[in-house]
Amino acid sequence: MNPKFAIALLVALLVLMFGQRFLHSVPAGHVGVAILFGEVQDEAYPEGLHVVNPLLSWKDLDARQDTYKITQLEMPTQDQLLSKVDLSIQWRLDSARAAAIVRDTGDKGRIVDVHLKPTASSLVRELGTTIQRAEDLFKDEVRNQLAAEIEKKLKAYVADKGIIVDSVLLRNVNLPPVLAEAIGRKKEREQEVERQRAELERVKLEQEQQVAQSVASRRAAEEDAKRLRILADAKAYEIATINKAASGNPAYIQLQSLEALKKMAEDPAAKLYFMDSNSPSPLPLLNLGTGGK
Repeated sequence: MNPKFAIALLVALLVLMFGQRFLHSVPAGHVGVAILFGEVQDEAYPEGLHVVNPLLSWKDLDARQDTYKITQLEMPTQDQLLSKVDLSIQWRLDSARAAAIVRDTGDKGRIVDVHLKPTASSLVRELGTTIQRAEDLFKDEVRNQLAAEIEKKLKAYVADKGIIVDSVLLRNVNLPPVLAEAIGRKKEREQEVERQRAELERVKLEQEQQVAQSVASRRAAEEDAKRLRILADAKAYEIATINKAASGNPAYIQLQSLEALKKMAEDPAAKLYFMDSNSPSPLPLLNLGTGGK
């Protein structure tokens, strides 16, 4: 057989047998790790299509950001009470250390089981003992500080494991039932005090309004009395002025006498009137002659 023909035939057979294995496509957001005869290769392959050794096997790791949630982690505090907290850890794989991750730990699930979960649980228990009272976990500054410390220590621990921790969020905090009930009763008392304080403020406001109305009414009455005094003084002054002017005026006296005479004439009991024509002030003589001759 012609040697050249034999070589061409061998290449054709290899292409038929391993054609697709000369190519490997790494999915988007992943990093490819090659394995040759059970040995992890140091070179990592980014997403995309690659021409590779057909004898290689592959493990593609998801390098996108992920969230791991841990619920009901027990956290003791200095007051010897046991609270439970929930954590959310936002993390991703370090693509540059993909080969070491596969060699030392394995896939993404094992990374969570081996590194993230036990480390986070240990840190929660450790840092919980720095808090004096369990009820302090209701304070925003305490929760924020606790989450920051967990994030800081978790990042430091898993950095050389090929894990990048972006953030740690402290979610729900469940206090011991006895403490939760005590806090609930305390809040109820505080709410009742607030309601009573609001009622006192309302009563105080109503009293202030009543006092203001009373003051306004008293001032109005004083103003009315003042006006009446002014009017009375003016009337008295008017009468005094008229009397003073009329005291030396015979005509005015005569006019007043005539007015009185007119009113007497309208009285049915008045039968007869006599007037002394020589008097400057005519005086009525009533009912003369009615009692006898």
